[in-house]
Amino acid sequence: MNIQKYNDTASNSGEKIVVHIDADIEELIPGFFQNRREDIKSILTALDNGDYETIRILGHSMRGTGGGYGFAAITDIGHSIEQAAKNRNPLEINKKINELSSYLERVEVVFEVTGQ
Repeated sequence: MNIQKYNDTASNSGEKIVVHIDADIEELIPGFFQNRREDIKSILTALDNGDYETIRILGHSMRGTGGGYGFAAITDIGHSIEQAAKNRNPLEINKKINELSSYLERVEVVFEVTGQ
């Protein structure tokens, strides 16, 4: 199995995406990923209801939290979802939700101990 850092090639190829994260937040990562999976469900429900404001808020939240946890790709996807919601673009929202789902399935976290 090929392993590479997140980039456009990896995002479209089905390969594992390796992200290096500070070991100090290791215990928070499973919950962070579970919350993103819940976001996917919430966005799909909101999309069915034409609730673009909820989608915008969820995208904005992902945009804000992704980088803080070390997942720049989630920040980028969240930004795209937020913009697509502002533009009321359901096709782009679905595309980005699929991208997020794929990312969550393929991301492999490597925890690193930083200097004391």
